[in-house]
Order: sequence, then structure tokens, then C-alpha cells
Amino acid sequence: MPVTLYGYEIWSPTLREERRLRVFENRVLRRLFGPKKDEVKGEWRKLDKEELNDLHSSPNTIWVIKSRIMSWTGHVAHMGERRGVYRVLVGKAEGRRPLGRPKRRWEDNIKMDLQEVGWGDMD
Repeated sequence: MPVTLYGYEIWSPTLREERRLRVFENRVLRRLFGPKKDEVKGEWRKLDKEELNDLHSSPNTIWVIKSRIMSWTGHVAHMGERRGVYRVLVGKAEGRRPLGRPKRRWEDNIKMDLQEVGWGDMD
């Protein structure tokens, strides 16, 4: 878990990165729990996602990252306007934007996470 959470506050994970983190987490759990012997066939097989979730009780990495990012965002939002972190959070970049569709920003991810939790009407 500490390896995957390094620098999570500044991440702006895409759906592809979220999927890759889930794959990584499942791979690590399969290594920890090992294969399972099928009673009917007598063969060894890998554990599927549902079996891994039953054996592993802590929440998945994506949920932990999103909840900690929202917690950190709330902490920064309560800071005064004179603090540098707050100015970076609320400030707008100067200059021209590149052509094409803009990439998802960190702020957009926070808004989407708040929608998932049910706090979408908050500013």
C-alpha cells in the first residue's frame, strides 16, 4: 500500500491508471494468498477477484487514494489565502492553452469524486 500511495495528493489519475492500479493490487494479492486447490478437479488455480475481495478485508487502493485526496483538498481549502498551497490550488495558469480537448485536471477529478460520494453540490 505505501508504494502505491506515494505522492497521491498531486495525482490526477486517469481511468487507465485506475485500472492499472487495480490490476497491480490484484496481482500482489494473488502472490500473497497463492493458488487454491479445486476440490472437484484436484487442480491448482488462481484466485479470481471475488475470492481475493473475500480474503482481503481492507478497501481497494483507488478508494483509499480518492478519500485521502478529498481529505487533503478540504484541509487546503480551509487554509488562508496567504498560504502558497492554497494559491496554487485556486490559482489559474497564465498563457495560451494547447489545441485540442483539455486533459482532465486535478480539480475535475475532485469534482467527479465528490459526485461519486454524493457531495456534488458543494463548491
